[in-house]
Amino acid sequence: MALVFRAVAQFAGISLSLLGWVLSCLTNYLPQWKNLNLDLNDLENWTMGLWQACVIQEEVGRQCKAFDSFLALPAELRISRILMFLSNGLGLLGLLVSGSGLDCLRTGETRRGLKKGLLILGGILFWSAGLSALAPVSWVACKTVQEFWDETVPEIVPRWEFGEALFLGWFAGFFLLVGGCLLNWAACSTQAAPASGHQAAAETRYHRQHREMHKAI
Repeated sequence: MALVFRAVAQFAGISLSLLGWVLSCLTNYLPQWKNLNLDLNDLENWTMGLWQACVIQEEVGRQCKAFDSFLALPAELRISRILMFLSNGLGLLGLLVSGSGLDCLRTGETRRGLKKGLLILGGILFWSAGLSALAPVSWVACKTVQEFWDETVPEIVPRWEFGEALFLGWFAGFFLLVGGCLLNWAACSTQAAPASGHQAAAETRYHRQHREMHKAI
C-alpha cells in the first residue's frame, strides 16, 4: 500500500509541477498583466504585459507594440521579467532532475539513495520556481491596487486593473509549490531497497572469509 501511495504522490507531484511550469511560461509572455479600464470608450481595450502593450479595437483587432527599452519599464515590470525567467528556468531544471528520480523509470533501480536525492532536489527546485512566479505577480497586483485607489489621481483618469496573466501566475506558483511538496513527501517515504539474493550471498561469503583469515592469523 505504501508503494501505491508513493507512486500516486510522485505522479501527482510531477503532473502538477509540469502544469505549473507551463502556466508560468504562459504568464511570462502573455500581454495581459494589466487591463486599462476605459469607461468612456467600450470599443477600445488596452492591455500591458512584461514584453509589450496591446490595444484591441473592434474594427481593427489586436495591435501590439514591444517595449523599446528595458530600462524605461517600471521597476516592478523589470524585476518581474527577471523573476519569471528564473521561475521558467528552475521549473525546467526541476522537471529534468525529478523525472530522473521517479520509481517508474527502470534506470538506477539499485541506487535508491541517488533517486531519492534527485526527487528531493527536484522538489526544492519546484518550490523555488513557485516562489519566483508568485513574487512578481503579487508585486504587480499590489502596485495595481495602490494606483487604482490613489486619491491624488482624478477620477476621470482611466485606471489599470488586474489582467488574466496575474491569475495564471498565481495558479502556476500554487501548482509548483504543491507539486514540490508531493515529490518531497514521496522521496522522504522511500525506504532503502532490500538486498537481493546474490548480494546477500556475496556479503555472507565475504564475512565468512574475513573470520577465517582472522582465525588463521
